[in-house]
Amino acid sequence: MTLESTTLRKFLLQLQKQDALDQDLVLLIEDVATSCRIISHQIRNGPFLDILGATETSNIQGETQKQLDVIANDVFLSHCSNCTRVAGLVSEELDDVVWLKDHPKAGDYLFYFDPLDGSSNLNVNLSVGSIFSVVELEEDIETLSNDVVLVKGTKQIFAGYSLYGPSTSLVFSTGQGVNGFTHKMGTGEFLLTFPNMQLPETTDEFAINASRWRQWDPVISHYVQECIDGEDGPRQKTFNMRWTASMVAEVHRILTRGGIFLYPADKENASRGGKLRLLYEANPMSFIVEQANGRASTGRERILSVQPQSHHQRIGVILGCSEEVERIEAHYREMG
Repeated sequence: MTLESTTLRKFLLQLQKQDALDQDLVLLIEDVATSCRIISHQIRNGPFLDILGATETSNIQGETQKQLDVIANDVFLSHCSNCTRVAGLVSEELDDVVWLKDHPKAGDYLFYFDPLDGSSNLNVNLSVGSIFSVVELEEDIETLSNDVVLVKGTKQIFAGYSLYGPSTSLVFSTGQGVNGFTHKMGTGEFLLTFPNMQLPETTDEFAINASRWRQWDPVISHYVQECIDGEDGPRQKTFNMRWTASMVAEVHRILTRGGIFLYPADKENASRGGKLRLLYEANPMSFIVEQANGRASTGRERILSVQPQSHHQRIGVILGCSEEVERIEAHYREMG
């Protein structure tokens, strides 16, 4: 089967034939792909539909919502509720879990999603994305509450993202490596274009919001200084820095050419746990990065092993090429 002919459906059905994927999960992934196609279309036509601006509302995190945040959220809710195994949905844009079943059973799915990551980039025509993941319930649920969805990232059975840029990408893992698909305009199909994505062990590129340097702890300051010291410093090589203000865009770049992404807990956000959300941002991306031979950490512990305390919990994130993440973890052990 050539890459040109490998559609998303063929890829998923092949996994199902190998008993590596449940039929209901196949259908849910196809619903996710449909949602991404619709959102991509809305973004591309945003200037003509006058939907790029902000609303008069804020989400649970106190962030002003863009119109497309709300539209993307509604698209995922509508399409990913189709799967009869989905018991509940957890969104960045909604205060509480959306329950579809009164008595979820073992084997039902929880669907977590950030409908539109990096939406501040919309007005300047830069890349944005969506992040999503699925957990399968291990036991019946008698009483519905937000606490039911507090599941460790190690339990994810599917995680992915869609990047809306010059082309629309769909990248995901079902626990057997990472594969990337690209939407072919005019056909409605996602075709396999980045099979078996793997991170190199090392890199000479890092991504961090340097405007926050006054807030960094000593370990992050030390690491960044090592990088920018270049060939005359302890690393004895020149590093490039990148920052696009969209986690999806940063992770996609790292998956395609290596790198490390840092959004650590710092002096300003430490009281809230960090900036990025554990369940629908950090966990899915950590799952993908680990499946691609990378590493994901808070600096002190593996992100996927963190027990969530709330469904909108924030956390510090350091992920990418293993050697770099391990170096930062070693600095934390040495410097406290």
